[in-house]
Amino acid sequence: MAATATVNPVDYVPVSNFYHDRSVFVTGGTGFMGKVLVEKLLRSCPGIKNIYLLMRPKRGQDISARLTELLNAPLFDKLRKERPHELNKIIPILGDVTEPELGISQSDQNLLIRTVSVVFHSAATVKFDEALKLSVTINMLGTKRLVELCHRMLGLEALIHVSTAYCNCDREEVAEVIYPPPYDPEKIIQSMEWMDDDLIEAITPRLIGKRPNTYTFTKALAETMLLKESGNLPVAIVRPSIVLSSFREPVAGWVDNWNGPTGIIAAAGKGFFRTMMCHEGKVADLVPVDMVINLMIAAAWRTATNRPDGIAVYNCATGMQNPITWKEFVDNSFVFMRKHPLGDLIWYPDGQIHTNWMYNKVCVMALHVLPAYILDGLSMLLGKKRIMVRVQAKLEKAAKCLEYFSTQQWRFSDENVRHLNSMLSIEDRNTFMFDVRQINWTQYLESYVLGIRQFIFKEHPSSIPKTRKQLTRLLWLHRFSRVLGIILMWRALMLRSTAARRLWCILLDIMVRMARMIPYV
Repeated sequence: MAATATVNPVDYVPVSNFYHDRSVFVTGGTGFMGKVLVEKLLRSCPGIKNIYLLMRPKRGQDISARLTELLNAPLFDKLRKERPHELNKIIPILGDVTEPELGISQSDQNLLIRTVSVVFHSAATVKFDEALKLSVTINMLGTKRLVELCHRMLGLEALIHVSTAYCNCDREEVAEVIYPPPYDPEKIIQSMEWMDDDLIEAITPRLIGKRPNTYTFTKALAETMLLKESGNLPVAIVRPSIVLSSFREPVAGWVDNWNGPTGIIAAAGKGFFRTMMCHEGKVADLVPVDMVINLMIAAAWRTATNRPDGIAVYNCATGMQNPITWKEFVDNSFVFMRKHPLGDLIWYPDGQIHTNWMYNKVCVMALHVLPAYILDGLSMLLGKKRIMVRVQAKLEKAAKCLEYFSTQQWRFSDENVRHLNSMLSIEDRNTFMFDVRQINWTQYLESYVLGIRQFIFKEHPSSIPKTRKQLTRLLWLHRFSRVLGIILMWRALMLRSTAARRLWCILLDIMVRMARMIPYV
C-alpha cells in the first residue's frame, strides 16, 4: 500500500498550474474517453493554452462540422453555460492515424512541433472483431507514426499512451510492466503490407494465440513497440479495464456508446435480452470513465514534473481495491432498470446469467431467437420494418465478445496508481479524483442506468412516471405468460406420458387424503 501522502508543499506544482499556458495534442478526441478528457482539461485547467484535436472527415462532415457537433453534445453543457470562451481553445487538426505522417499537413506538423507540451494518444479501434490488418494499422502503426512526430516536438514534456488492462489477458496476474511480446511488432506490421486479406484472416487465430481478439493482441504489441521506439521520450502508459459511464464529472452517469456491457444492459432494459454466459462469482473489473481521465491527466503531470526512469505503467482497475462481482453488477442493473424503466418496452426487463453453455444456448433459442422471429413476423403482417432478428444477431455477437471477460478473472496490480494518488495534494486528489475506493457501486450503477436512459435513449427523467405504468402492465403480462407456459407444458406432458398421468393421479389422491384429515370447525 502506498503512503497516504508524500507531498512536499514547497516544491509542489498543482496539476492545474502545470497545464497553465501549455498546449496539448489529443488523438482519439472524438471518442468516448477523448471527449471526457477534452472537457475535463478545459474545465479543471482553465489556464491551458490550446487543445489540438486530430480529426478526420466522417459521414460527409468536414472536421469543422464534426467539431461543432462535438461541442454541442450534453457533455459540454456545463462549460457552454459557465465558461463558453474555453471552447475556443479547441483547434481541429486534419489527419488520420491510418495515413503516413498521420495524414497531417506539413504546416500543421510544424505548428504541433513548435507548440505542444503534452500528448494524449487514445486513438484506437476498440472493436473486438476488427480485421487484424486494420487493427494493426490503427493500434500499432498509428502509434509508431505518432511517436515519430513526438520525437520532433521541441518542448514535449509527456506522452500518455492509452492501452488496456486486458492486453495481457493471457496472464492471470498482470503487473504494471511491459511484458515481452509474442512476436516482433515490426515484423507483424511488415507482414500486413504484403499478405492479402484472405491469408491474414486464415492466420489470425494462430497469431493471436491465447488472446481472445485482435484488439488485445495489437494493444499488447503497441506497448512493446512504444518501448522500443520512444527512446528518451517522457512516456507513460495508462491501462484501463472495462470503462463505463462517468462517476461524477461533468455529470454522473454520462455515457454515449454501446460498447462493452452497456449495449447488453440497454437491451436487457428494453426487455429483449434475457440470458448470457457469465460466472456470477467472478470479479467484474469496471471503472468509470472520468476516473480514467483524471489518472491520465495526473500521469502526464507526474511524467513531466518528476520524470521516471523508463516508461511508467498505470493499471487503472477496481478489482484489487473495490471489487464487484458480475452477479452484483447484473442484479443491480435489473433493479434500477425496473426502478427507472425505459419507454417503449418490448417486454418486462428480466433475465439470468448462466455458466452452462448448453443450457444458455437453449435459453438463447427460446428467449432471444424465437421471439425475434415472432416479432418480425408480426411486423411483416402489419407492414412495418423487420429489425428484431438483425438486432438479436448483433446482441448475440456482443455477448460472445463479452463472454471471455465475464467468465474469467484477473488480478491487475495497481501500486503505481496508488503511489501517484499519494503524490497529489488534497485539493488535487479531489479535483482529479481516481481513488476507486470511493465508488459506492449501488449508487454508481443507478446513475449508470439513468445515464443510459438519458444520454443513449434520449429519454427525459420526467417521463419515468409514465414508463412505470407501462412496466406494471408488462409485469402482470409477464407473470400471466409464465403461469400459462407452465400449464401448457404440464398439459402437453400429461397427454404424452403415462407416467406423468399416474404421478398426477397419485398427487391428487394424496391431496384429497390430506384434505379429509383436516377437521371441520
